[in-house]
This record gives sequence, C-alpha cells and structure tokens, in this order.
Amino acid sequence: MNYTQKMLRDDALRGKNIVVTGGGSGLGKTMTKYFLELGAQVAITSRNLKKLETTVEELEKETGGECFAIQCDVRNYDEVEKMRDEAISKMGSVDVLLNNAAGNFISPTERLSSNAFDTIIDIVLKGTKNCTLAFGKHWIDQKENNKTVLNIVTTYAWTGSAYVVPSATAKAGVLAMTRSLAVEWAKYGIRFNAIAPGPFPTKGAWDRLLPGDLKDKFDLAKKVPLQRVGEHQELANLAAYLVSDFSTYVNGEVITIDGGEWLKGAGQFNLLEAIPEELWDQLEQMIKAKKNA
Repeated sequence: MNYTQKMLRDDALRGKNIVVTGGGSGLGKTMTKYFLELGAQVAITSRNLKKLETTVEELEKETGGECFAIQCDVRNYDEVEKMRDEAISKMGSVDVLLNNAAGNFISPTERLSSNAFDTIIDIVLKGTKNCTLAFGKHWIDQKENNKTVLNIVTTYAWTGSAYVVPSATAKAGVLAMTRSLAVEWAKYGIRFNAIAPGPFPTKGAWDRLLPGDLKDKFDLAKKVPLQRVGEHQELANLAAYLVSDFSTYVNGEVITIDGGEWLKGAGQFNLLEAIPEELWDQLEQMIKAKKNA
C-alpha cells in the first residue's frame, strides 16, 4: 500500500448524495471520481456545461456510478438555489456540499484592478457563502440532519501570502465561516470542515498561476520538507473520509495536507518576490493570452 492508492472500503459512501462545485476538472474531478467509486451519487456544477457533460460521460464510464451535470455560476444566488433544487430533483436529496469552485492568479497587488480583485472574492468567498446558505437553509427548514459541508481552503488562509492577495483574503473568509458555522449549525445536525491543500498541481490551475517556464524556475516541491508535491488521490482520500460517516465526530476542523510546506515557510507564493518587474509584464501578457484563448 502507498499514498497513491485508495483508502476507504468500496461502499463507504453508498447512499450519499453529494454536490461538488467546480467539479468538471482538476481536483474537483478527482474527488468526484473517488466519491463515485465509493458508491455515492454526485452532481457536479460549474459555468461550463459542455465541460461538465464531458466529465460526467467520462466518470460514469470509468466508475459505473451515477453523476449529473448542472450548470451554475456560484456568484449568483438565484442560480445556486436553482442548482440546489435540480440536484435534489435528480438525486432525491443532498447529504454533502463540497465547496470547491475557486479562481486565482498571481500578480503584484498594485497591478490589480478593483474588478480583478472582486472576481476572485466573488467566486471563492461569495460563491461559498451562496452555496452554504442555499443548502443550509433548506436542510434546516426541512429538518434534515446528518449533513456535511466540506470547504476547500488553502494553507495561506491563516498566514496570508503575497502576490495572491485576493485569494488569501477570500480563503480566510471561508475559513472563518467554516469554523463559525461548525458551532452555530451543529444543533441542526450539519457538520463543517475544511481541507487546506499545499501544492497539488493541476494543468489548468497551475498553468495560470505559473505560466511558461516559471514552474521550473520556482519549483514548489523544493519548498516542501517531503520534497514532493501532492498526489491527487491523497486529497481525494482525505475528502472522502471527511464526508463519510466515519468522521461524524470531526467538526470545525481544517486539515492541512501539504507535506509540511507552510511550517517551513509561510505564504505559498512569497517566493515570487524574486521576479523582476519586466518579467511581470511578460507574465501578464501570457495570462491574458490564455484567458482570451
């Protein structure tokens, strides 16, 4: 056995109905796949319906599980309520909300427009708030219990980090919401926990964060005491445990999974201080080109 293998028994999530925001790609897709393998029904959401439908087709073929694609912009509360109702219609109920949808980019803060800052806040903090309120209010009104909200934060949610200030600000808010509601809504039978991943590279996200040859110049594995980045299955294993009934006494916790990175040096992107001004100009052009592609 090793850390790339599956942790829980095959039926560990049988009977669970799960909604994963940002589930069409990256870590959201990896976690969704493992939930399906463990017997759960999963609805995945994002703005890109075509990508969701492709992911659903792929995951159902690979796992034999039942997965649903629901288009939703988490920044819009009305869309979130509609997504919630559609998920309940398709699966009968929802037991778990995994707030995974996120956005991020690296930039000196003085180069950011107010709109660019708002974009990240709206997806990460406002989106998580919208989903949490929509599902939480429904569960409370319907007197449903044994529900779980799992939020994906980051290690710099409590330390902050230069060059990703909108993300750090938004994730810190999500962290505070997780801990606050873990206490306030426990009486309704709703648990709140969070995962703070270190470097778990995904092609889409990390190409945007560290475009071009920047990944080679700033090798994040060198910042990790274990001298490696995370394997996606490791994160999926932890997420599956936290949404399963094996973890029903875990509430209000934020579990770091980063190989000791944040203990070695706080602020995941502080090392970007070494980037000269002219390289920031080049990076901005690369990021804009990717965005418009």
